[in-house]
Amino acid sequence: MKHIRNFCIIAHIDHGKSTLADRLLQTTGTISDREMQNQALDDMDLERERGITIKSHAVQMSYTFEGEDYILNLIDTPGHVDFSYEVSRSIAACEGALLIVDASQGIEAQTISNLYLALEHDLKIIPILNKMDLPGAMPEEVSDQIVELIGCEFEEIIEASGKTGLGVDAILEAVINRIPSPVGDDDAPLQAMIFDSVFNPFRGIIAYFRIKNGMLRKGQRIRFLNTNKDYNADEIGILKMGLKPKKELRTGDVGYIISGIKQANEVKVGDTITASENPCEVAIKGFEDVKPMVFAGIYPVDSEDYEELRYSMEKLQLNDSSLVFEPESSAALGFGFRCGFLGMLHMEIIQERLEREFNMVVITTVPNVSYKSYMKKTPDQINIVNNPSELPDPSGMERIEEPYIRAQVITKTEYVGAIMTLCIEKRGELQNQVYLTQDRVEITFEMPLAEIVFDFYDRLKSVSRGYASFDYHPTDYKTSDLIKMDLLLNGEQVDALSALVHRSNAFDLGKRICLKLKELIPRQQFEIPIQAAIGAKVIARETIKALRKDVTAKCYGGDISRKRKLLEKQKAGKKRMRQIGRVEVPQEAFLAVLKLND
Repeated sequence: MKHIRNFCIIAHIDHGKSTLADRLLQTTGTISDREMQNQALDDMDLERERGITIKSHAVQMSYTFEGEDYILNLIDTPGHVDFSYEVSRSIAACEGALLIVDASQGIEAQTISNLYLALEHDLKIIPILNKMDLPGAMPEEVSDQIVELIGCEFEEIIEASGKTGLGVDAILEAVINRIPSPVGDDDAPLQAMIFDSVFNPFRGIIAYFRIKNGMLRKGQRIRFLNTNKDYNADEIGILKMGLKPKKELRTGDVGYIISGIKQANEVKVGDTITASENPCEVAIKGFEDVKPMVFAGIYPVDSEDYEELRYSMEKLQLNDSSLVFEPESSAALGFGFRCGFLGMLHMEIIQERLEREFNMVVITTVPNVSYKSYMKKTPDQINIVNNPSELPDPSGMERIEEPYIRAQVITKTEYVGAIMTLCIEKRGELQNQVYLTQDRVEITFEMPLAEIVFDFYDRLKSVSRGYASFDYHPTDYKTSDLIKMDLLLNGEQVDALSALVHRSNAFDLGKRICLKLKELIPRQQFEIPIQAAIGAKVIARETIKALRKDVTAKCYGGDISRKRKLLEKQKAGKKRMRQIGRVEVPQEAFLAVLKLND
C-alpha cells in the first residue's frame, strides 16, 4: 500500500487538465507515442469536438522513482460547473488533488468551487501553474493569488506546461512525496466504494470501485449493500488505457468489476461492495444524491419510440448518474420523460448523446425549475410544481415559492458595471464584492434560479467579453409573485410552451416569445394568430399571414363583381380551413425562449 498514490486533477474549464494528463501518461509510459492523441483519456467524440471533459476518467500509471516502483491512480475530471457532480465523486476516491491554474488567466470561479470540494474531503492539494509557455503568462501575479487562496508557500507551486511537457517530472515527484498513501487493512472484511459505472452491450455493467479495506479475488461471491443482491466477481482488474484483468486486488487499489449485471438500477454510484460470506458492518459513506437544477421534457418525435427512449435513457443514466427522469405526458407531444439536469450545458450534452449514441431524435421542451406552492385550505402542505401545467388554481393558492441560488462571478474590474446591470435585470441582489487583486473582483449575488436557466450564461460571457467566470450553489426557497403564461396557437393552448414567469416580466417576455415564434413557425394556407395569455387575458399577439393563391389571375376585363365573388369564395374557404386546421410546431420553436436575444 505504501507504493500506491490516488489523486485527481481539478481546475476551471479550459485550464489544461486533459493536456497535462496526456503528458503524465506519456512520461510514465502508460501510452505509447504511436497511440498518443490529444485528450487521450476523453473517449467521446463530443468531448474532442468541444474540447471539454464531460466524464471523469480513471487510469493507472506505473512510475519508478529513486529505485522504487510506484502505482499512481489518476482521475481526470471535468471543469464545467454543470459536471461538478463528476468531480465530487472522483474526489471521494482520492487522497490528493492537483489544482491546476492557468498562468495567463489566474484563478476562476470553478477553481475555487472545486478546491472547496477537495478540502471538505481533506485531500492534499498540489498547486500547479499551467501554460507557462504562453507569451501572456503572469507567473508572479497568479502565484500570489494561489498563495492567498490556499495558504501554501511559494516554493510549493510547480510551474508546468501541458503542451511542452515542462515540469511533468516535478509533478510526479510531488505526487509521490506529498500525497499520502491509502490507509486500510488487508485482513478486514471487504469494503469497496463504486465511484462510476459504464454499460458494455456484450458484458453488461462494468462498475469502477476503490477498495477501502480487505481484498477482492476473481470468482469471489460479492454483495452490493444498497440492493442487497449477491453476484459472482466474473472478472476484476485495473484500469490502464483499457481494462487489464487481475487475479486479486488489495486495499487502496482502484479497479473494475464485471459480474454480468444487465439491469441499470442494480448498480448505484456510491454503493458499497462487500463479500457475501464475511460482509462488512457498515457501508462506506458515499456522496449525497444529486440535486437537479433545470427541468425539461424530452419526448420522442414519433410516439411509438417511447419504450426505446426509456431504454436509451436508462443506459445513459448508468454512464451519467446525475441524470434523473420520470415519465410524463403532454397534450401537444404525447408520452415522454421529465428530466432533471445540472444545467443548460448538461441538457444540451444529454440531447446530443441520445441522438449520437442511441439514434434517438427527440424534442426538448422549454427548461424550467421546480417551485413549491401552498394552498389556503392546507397551508402546511407543500405541493411541488415541476411543470407549469401542474400549477394549482391561483384563486385557492396562498403563495408560491421559487428556488434561489448564491451566484459568484469573478471578473476584471472594468466589466463590473455591465455585470451588475445584468444581474439586477435578472432580479438579483448584490450580497458582497471582494477585490482578489487590483484588477480582479469577485461579486456575490443572490438570485432566482429560474433567471439563470434561460440566457444568463451567454449574456454574461458577452457583456464581459469572455472574461467572467461563474459558479453557483442553491440556498433556499423564497416567496415570489409568479404567474403562469400560456401560449395559444390558432386559439389552442400549447402546454409544452407554457412558462411560469414573474409578473413584472410577463408582458415583455410574452411579446418577445410571440415575435420569435412568428419567425420560426412556417406559414400555412390559413392565418395563424399567436397569443400569450395570463388566464383569460391576452397580453401579446402576433399574426402569421396566410399563403394566398392568386385566384383572380384568370379574370381579365369584365365587372369587378366577378373578382369579388372569387375572393369571397377564397375567404370562406380559408375561414373553414382555420377552424379545422392544425399547426405543426417545429423543434426550434420549443427552445425559442432560450434565444430571445439573438
